[in-house]
This record gives sequence, structure tokens and C-alpha cells, in this order.
Amino acid sequence: MTFSPAPDAAATDDHVLATWLATVAGECLLEVRATSGLEGKELKDAGDMAAHDLLMSLVAEHRPDDAVLSEEALESAADKSARLSASRVWIIDPLDGTREFSEVPREDWAVHVALWQDGELVAGAVAQPALGETFNTGTPPVVPASTASRPRIAVSRSRPPAFVAALAEELDAELVPMGSAGVKVLSVARDITDAYVHAGGQYEWDSAAPVAVARAAGLFTSRVDGTPLVYNQEDVYLPDLIVCRPELAERIVAFVKAHGTD
Repeated sequence: MTFSPAPDAAATDDHVLATWLATVAGECLLEVRATSGLEGKELKDAGDMAAHDLLMSLVAEHRPDDAVLSEEALESAADKSARLSASRVWIIDPLDGTREFSEVPREDWAVHVALWQDGELVAGAVAQPALGETFNTGTPPVVPASTASRPRIAVSRSRPPAFVAALAEELDAELVPMGSAGVKVLSVARDITDAYVHAGGQYEWDSAAPVAVARAAGLFTSRVDGTPLVYNQEDVYLPDLIVCRPELAERIVAFVKAHGTD
């Protein structure tokens, strides 16, 4: 399998490296999708492992002293201890939106690569390979003014949280179903939606890279109660988040505090 070579700047620039890692993993996934002849669960599994193996080998080559947290890696007690004591941790989702990846020719799946350093997300990239785009913190997306007459909220295709329907009614918003958490977050930066509000189950790798890019683009990010999103924790379950245009943040957080997410 061939992929784009690492830019020279990737040796010292974490933004460039994150962008390249997400991009080449996306190239790998496109090749698996186009040439494997697999379908359904077999295609999902093949894509997950091909992208995971590639990313793990490339991080080990280019940042050998850094720890890695990947959705597809079984983390031993020793691995967890090393990660929690590390000052730099790559948080990776090799294929976010496996269902959509397996439904050719859907485009709403992504690769997430983020770098956490000393308590903060410091670099990140979200590749949408089927679009030929990699959104990143080195050259953050420029968020245009909203072109919609009413707010739009990105929600899951398969399991939208029930409370979001009530939130949409409160904001006079429309719901826009799509796959991949990363795609939903980036839809806000791309003026496809104005907010992504989720509760009920995610992990750090689902949101780390998209949140890093969203923050770099000037969007609001938090837990649904308005508290900060915190990464590289012992328990990597991070079940909820808000990513939205700043002007909507106060109203969304106030609604969730008043009504909850049940």
C-alpha cells in the first residue's frame, strides 16, 4: 500500500504531522473500500484494523516517545499507566463512522488524530477522505456566517438523543441527521449545521480531534452542562458534548441545565 510521504515539516510540527497522519489513514481506508471486495461487517473490520495498524506504526516512527490512545487498541494496565504518566498522548480514532464507511458511496465518515499535551489538546486533524478534505488545527477552518434562516442541529442517523428534539423546539431549530461524530462537529465549521449536541455515549477518541479543530476555528465546545471537556483520563468514557457557534452556546447550556438529557 502506498501513501503520500510525510512533509518535511512533520518532523517538528505536530499540526503538520496530525494532518498527514489523518490524511494517509484516509487514503488507506479509501483503498480498502475500493479494492477489498468486502461488505458489511467484514468491510468495517478491515477498515478499522488497516487504518489503526498504519497509524500506530507511523506514530511510533515519527514520535517514538509519545503515548497513544486508540479506539482499536486493547489497553493493558501497563499501557494505561504509561499513558497517564506521559506528557504527550496521541488520541486516535482510525475510522469514525464505520457504518457509513461500509455504505458505499456515503461520505460521512472520518479519521481522527489529536495530540494531548500536559492537560490540553494542542493539535488535531479530522480527515473526511471521501471528500478529499482534512480539517486541521494548523490551518483551521474559517467559519462563515450562518446561511440558514433558523438554527440547524446535527444529530445521529441511528440514535439521536431524545432531549435534542425538545432543544430543537426551544431554539426553533431543524435536526440534520448524519454519521460520524467528527463529521457532525465539522459540519458546524462548514456551515452545514450550527450546533452538534450529544449525550448518551462517546469516548475520548470520538471527540478529541474534532474538538481540537473546532476550538481552533473559534467554535464553542463543552460538556452538555457547560463544564470543560477533559482528555487523557483514566476512564476514557466522555459521554456528552456541545459544539456550536458561540452565539448559541448560552441558550443550549441553559436548556440542558434546566431540562437535563433524560
